[in-house]
Amino acid sequence: MFLLFEEAGKHLAGRVLSETDSSAQVELDSGKRVKVKAANMLLKFEKPAPAELVSTAQALSQSIELELAWEFAPEEEFDFHDLARDYFQANPTLVEQAAALFRLFEAPHYFRRAGKGRFRKASADILAQALAAIEKKKQVALQVEQWVQTLSAGQCPEPIRDQLYKILFKPDKNAPEYKAVVEASRATHLGPLELLQKVGAIDSPYQFHWRRFLLESFPKGTAFPALQAPSIKDELPLSTAQAFSIDDSATTEIDDALSVQGLGSGTVVLGVHIAAPGLAVLPGSPIDQLGRARLSTVYMPGHKITMLPDAVVQAYTLQAGQACPAVSLYVTLDEATLDVKSSETRLERVFISVNLRHDQLDTVVTEQWLQDPSFSHVSDPQSLLEEREPLSFLYQLAKKLKAAREVVRGKPETFNRPDYNFRLLDKATDEPAGSETVQISVRQRGAPLDLIVAEAMILANSTWGGWLASLGVPGIYRSQASLAPGVKVRMGTRALPHAGIGVPSYCWSTSPLRRYTDLVNQWQIIACARHGKTAALAAPFKPKDADLFSIISSFDAAYSAYNGFQGAMERYWTLKYVQQHGLELIEATLFKENLVRADNFPLVLGVLGAKDLPRGCRVRVKLGHIDFVSLDVTGTVLERLDGEAPVTGATEADDEEDDVATGPIAIAVDLNEAEPGPGDNPQP
Repeated sequence: MFLLFEEAGKHLAGRVLSETDSSAQVELDSGKRVKVKAANMLLKFEKPAPAELVSTAQALSQSIELELAWEFAPEEEFDFHDLARDYFQANPTLVEQAAALFRLFEAPHYFRRAGKGRFRKASADILAQALAAIEKKKQVALQVEQWVQTLSAGQCPEPIRDQLYKILFKPDKNAPEYKAVVEASRATHLGPLELLQKVGAIDSPYQFHWRRFLLESFPKGTAFPALQAPSIKDELPLSTAQAFSIDDSATTEIDDALSVQGLGSGTVVLGVHIAAPGLAVLPGSPIDQLGRARLSTVYMPGHKITMLPDAVVQAYTLQAGQACPAVSLYVTLDEATLDVKSSETRLERVFISVNLRHDQLDTVVTEQWLQDPSFSHVSDPQSLLEEREPLSFLYQLAKKLKAAREVVRGKPETFNRPDYNFRLLDKATDEPAGSETVQISVRQRGAPLDLIVAEAMILANSTWGGWLASLGVPGIYRSQASLAPGVKVRMGTRALPHAGIGVPSYCWSTSPLRRYTDLVNQWQIIACARHGKTAALAAPFKPKDADLFSIISSFDAAYSAYNGFQGAMERYWTLKYVQQHGLELIEATLFKENLVRADNFPLVLGVLGAKDLPRGCRVRVKLGHIDFVSLDVTGTVLERLDGEAPVTGATEADDEEDDVATGPIAIAVDLNEAEPGPGDNPQP
């Protein structure tokens, strides 16, 4: 005897080996034996063979018209025998009964399952909806098939072009556009990105990188809601200091300024003045929520996305010719020895006499100009001459502060390689199109103005960090346990040493218009300035505040993404520079196995032909194909330029500083905090 039964949602048939009232032992055609409960037994028969019954019944089931079967099925619950009698004949054959069972089972939109072999027909409304959904799914499948054919033929359907960035980076795997790309990728044996490049979906590599970044970091766009900057209600005293700022010409968020008082008296007071949005923008306010959502200004060549709306920035920026609210750190120094005697923090207004622009002055404010009063340039601007004596003092102080930090670090900071500035010369709109002419200029690391600002900001950040800790007020710190390879800079709420900079604690506080962590720390500093020893009770963030840890986590992720994008865009424009200048041969230095750095512009690439060459040797490299989507360029070493003599200059730091991707898309950027730029900020 044979048995047709249901097992785990499937219909199987086999030979009965033994049977009881509650179950049967059945052997399938495969030889497998299964135990079948009585409730799952549907048909017992002597012939035909199980495989023949199943195949014949399945073929016959397809002749059953579901619409007709549904029309004549009873409203109440029924079993498959009932349908077989109504549809075929009063005494249906075994095959007809099995065919009815199979047809009912495979049409849940017409007949709902009510038990083993039992069904109830769906209502007219539910059936209509189900049929509409089935038809829609069918049409979508046809559309996907058509798109696959189009993609395989080398063309890109418009709907896929419109969904390009979502398909590649944030796909909805149920979307037909995504399914079409996946199927076409399989059919053509190409990766999705390679396929979409080949069919012309990516018509602008620059837009590819830009829109990918926006999708990942700014899915709701970069526009700001209309918000008015709140006014500062404190009655702030006017400082006697006359301050000046030092920034890049493109900088609109002027966070910091410097002042020097008492020159020639034996005691000099250095003022580090920081824009004070924290006096007006309160935690939890709409502007705070904007800052916390963005966390930092995003920099890239020719463009930037500010953390705060420009109207808000301009309300608090340290604009020349105005007495601006500021959180000021005054450091009293011995003029002869440059030793620090004391420090004090004040909330006040400071007159900003001039905004100096280092990119215009680096060739003027040289070490000779600062150290030799008799030396001058014919074109020295009057505003600069007025600040010459303070700048000269600040340069001597900066060198002493740097030397003191190097003692703590255990080794000197070196500026072996230049920084590079990018300028887009023919930019028609605020946002680059990607085809502009790029100019890359050299700015040597450690230039005097750079050193002055960097050391002043390090002094402020370390002093305020220690002050917060002494009052029991938490802040957001950056620390590094040692300079050993692999020991990274970490963020936390404890005032721990920063080995890379050589200070006992380091608390970012000098860029509250550009970095959210600095705004948070400014709120804490303001509380300390107002309340002194009781500041821990009045500060917005208390010790072990979960909100601080949340901010640190969000900032770390966002800042890494932003700097990665900045590095990618700088690499894009570097490759554009190569293309625009028709560079085929370049001179470069081998700094790691198969990796070279161009000598005169910021290009790092992998090369062939560098095997067995020593690190630090100079080579001539022939450049090959540039891929602006993967941000890659091929290179081959043609000859060594320095003979067999060993070449020095490559250091252990190179291995860390040059983790710059030479391949597809992901570009890592080193943030060397031991060598901060002006204002301890990336420059636009």
